[in-house]
Amino acid sequence: MGDLEIRPAVADDIPAIVGMLADDPLGSQRESPDDLTPYLAALERLSEDPNQHVVVAVREGRVVGTLQLTIVPGLSRKGATRSIIEGVRVHADERGSGLGTRFIEWAVDRSRSEGCQLVQLTSDATRTDAHRFYERLGFTASHVGFKLQL
Repeated sequence: MGDLEIRPAVADDIPAIVGMLADDPLGSQRESPDDLTPYLAALERLSEDPNQHVVVAVREGRVVGTLQLTIVPGLSRKGATRSIIEGVRVHADERGSGLGTRFIEWAVDRSRSEGCQLVQLTSDATRTDAHRFYERLGFTASHVGFKLQL
């Protein structure tokens, strides 16, 4: 995996990122690869926020993965800072290659370097393979999450 680069996402990466976000049963219902305008605006907002890290994995010049890491300062846990991992996607051609593990290890290492005491993530209840993957990496299903669509 020495030929893999993890770097901040740029506007030219958006088509590949959105393609990966839309490449599963859940994402295909909520993403719009035909109109990249909202994604470009979102990346611009995120890039201006020092607590947001949208990154891509690039192999041989091709974007093969993406994730978003958010740093959240807080009051609870004695003022602990935590991070949230979101939008983890690995291109279909790369699944099973170890890229997902490398990506999560990158996010955990970055969280440590940002002074975080806790890393958290959510995963849709239907993604049982992803749940096993995160548990293998040391995450525990310790909470029940709730969402309210607005």
